Amino acid sequence: MIDFHLDEEQQLIRDTVAAFARERLRPAGHEADESGEVPPALAQEAWELGLAQATIPEACGGFGQEPSAITGTVIAEALAEGDLSIAAHVLSPRLVIDPVVLLGNEQQQAEILSDYTGDEFTPGSAALLEPCWGNSAFDLKTTAVLDGDDYVINGDKCQVALAAASPWIIVYAAADNGIAALAVRAGTAGLEISEREKNLGLNALDTREIHFKDCRVPASMRLGGDASDLIRRCRVAQSAMAVGVGKASLEYACAYAKEREAFGTMIAQKQAIAFMLAEMAIEVDAARLLGQEAAWKLDSGGDAVREVSIARSYAADAVMMITDNGVQVLGGHGFIRDHPVELWARNGRGFAIFEGLASV
Repeated sequence: MIDFHLDEEQQLIRDTVAAFARERLRPAGHEADESGEVPPALAQEAWELGLAQATIPEACGGFGQEPSAITGTVIAEALAEGDLSIAAHVLSPRLVIDPVVLLGNEQQQAEILSDYTGDEFTPGSAALLEPCWGNSAFDLKTTAVLDGDDYVINGDKCQVALAAASPWIIVYAAADNGIAALAVRAGTAGLEISEREKNLGLNALDTREIHFKDCRVPASMRLGGDASDLIRRCRVAQSAMAVGVGKASLEYACAYAKEREAFGTMIAQKQAIAFMLAEMAIEVDAARLLGQEAAWKLDSGGDAVREVSIARSYAADAVMMITDNGVQVLGGHGFIRDHPVELWARNGRGFAIFEGLASV
């Protein structure tokens, strides 16, 4: 039987993260979007909460918590409800930590995770999305070919978050026996990082194109197991973030509709507006439940291909509808940057193409 019930510890995590997102991330979201920068102090506060590094084994200097996709979705949704760009920034260490914890051997964990057990926020990065027509995370054009004791990587990636600041990048590439996940150290020869991308949304998140030209990585840096599972965990995280963005737009639109008066009555009492808000609420709950089912399936060790695919597709469509309706409810005010609904609409549009944005 499927069970989405949160235990006492998960409920505490949810309440703590939700309060942090509401009190610290939401007020900073507009300025971060305008300036294009995530305040370092916020990243440090999130780091001190242990949201990213909690699952690092005790032997490597971490807290040793059991990895849980359900817990990850709770964290991702709550943070994204505060602000998506900041959420992706502060959760970026998990793009390295989660793959290494789940698929890395003791030697890889000792070498890589030691960079993520300090007192200062340390970003992580994952290179998955490719700048080509018909891009598919499970049909990658970037290749990793074994040559002696090294893998030689060739190809291009785009929208790689925090690539210029991370000590490690988890690179997903096509290898002779499936999709390989390789830990590439910053500064490795053959790894070129382009200028920062200019995107419609996620303006506060530093994303780059990166290029591999005969980039040699020790074969010992290839993580074991099936990297496809790591990609699915990224997609579940993104589904949860889409729910968070949609929920933020829904609640803001509801509050506005209850205060805005037109023709002698609050617009929330207008049938057209009420139906629009009701449909937004339905879509938020539906997308959340599909994402939770996918996370539960991942935690149970089952084949979650179907559940993850449905959750990702539904959430990407739902968040676009929800955030567009949020703009419409505000009418002309929805087009003004003083209100956050336009920011959520721009960010929400990206979920149709996001890959490797976060992990659970």
